[in-house]
Amino acid sequence: MRIATLRPIAWLSLIASCAFATHGIGAAQQRVPFEDGSPIAPSGFEPGRIPVEPIEYDTAEVMRIRVVPVARGLVNPWSLTFLPESASPSGASVMLVTEKDGRLRVIRNGMLDPRPIPGAPTVRVQGRSGLMDVVLHPQFTANRSIYFTYLKPVGAGRQTALTVARGRFDGSAIIELKDVFSCGPGVSGPSRLAWGRDGKLYMTTPSGGDGSSSQDPSSCSGKVLRLNDDGSVPADNPFVGRAGHKPEVFTLGHRNSLGLAIHPSTGVVWQNEMGPNGGDEINILKPGANYGWPFVSLGRTYAGPWQSPAFSKEGFESPLVYWTPSISLSGMTFYTGSRLPKWKGDIFVGGQRTGEIPGTGRLDRILVNENLEELRRESLLVPLGMRIRDVRQGPDELLYVVIDHDTDGGILRIEPSATQQVPTTYPTRPPR
Repeated sequence: MRIATLRPIAWLSLIASCAFATHGIGAAQQRVPFEDGSPIAPSGFEPGRIPVEPIEYDTAEVMRIRVVPVARGLVNPWSLTFLPESASPSGASVMLVTEKDGRLRVIRNGMLDPRPIPGAPTVRVQGRSGLMDVVLHPQFTANRSIYFTYLKPVGAGRQTALTVARGRFDGSAIIELKDVFSCGPGVSGPSRLAWGRDGKLYMTTPSGGDGSSSQDPSSCSGKVLRLNDDGSVPADNPFVGRAGHKPEVFTLGHRNSLGLAIHPSTGVVWQNEMGPNGGDEINILKPGANYGWPFVSLGRTYAGPWQSPAFSKEGFESPLVYWTPSISLSGMTFYTGSRLPKWKGDIFVGGQRTGEIPGTGRLDRILVNENLEELRRESLLVPLGMRIRDVRQGPDELLYVVIDHDTDGGILRIEPSATQQVPTTYPTRPPR
């Protein structure tokens, strides 16, 4: 292509025009209020509450679903677990649900007991964390053991320590509660638990401060930990015996992890974590691997600049799936049932808000191929605008979604609709 030669006066005019245009663009941008280095979120949308009646939706895979309210009136519910049918004298479905402020609730056959279950850990609430995850021991029917992650009050101040507690559920209360592992004072924030097929307990821990602790092998912060069921360190952990390394660390370089799930075919542990402004991600965990935070990220800082100059770097594991903008990732599960057949094998991840806008939560479904490469994703429950805190598959092979709300949180069930969805009239290969 031939480039025209401009006379000096023309060059000066062009430079002046560009300078004016640049200045004009900058001057035209809105200046939003900041607090502690982050833009204050807009308040245009109220986070959604539990609907009164079931709602039906068409879905991308031509499988109409029915979204049914199971329980409402929960206050900031965080997680749920299902008791085996044999644990219930009546054989009815029983769910245990944690509430952030330290209450453990029970839902029996679709009815929320108004009385919390006694014996749950005493917590100190910080932000959106307090009493968090709840999981049953793999041999729960024999030992009745149940595990919690929570923020344990430390000292007379407001300090806390992220802690794992174990108790026994006798059908009406948690008894013999004791702490089996603590990250120590100063490690505070969200945490998930999952039992691996190896019988070990995997635990996520939050990053802190500028994120440098995520790269510090002598800190529990910003890690995924691997523990025995009594809280001790397995002898085959990747950093056992290495000087300057916490032996309980399984992987490092994480930000805030709110999703942990075991792949149904491989048994490998999958984890998700929040990025900053963009860069939410799903990772496949490898023993001893480093996932890059804060040196590598697909997101921007909250003030606007990119978190890192590169999106990937040698020595750091890259994510399998990522989100830009962020959806504020929460719980994660694989669907393995048959009652929602067109979703079998898909990954489901909760979202608390999209693009830094409150009141825009959703449930994302990700389809991958046999090589674990993403093929497509679908956002579900978008019109409800709810903060989705967790998603689990129930023993009935349906999906259960935990809705976080300050006054009217609850549980939704996703089931197949009795109404058949009509496919679109697109040809076999729809236009792109």
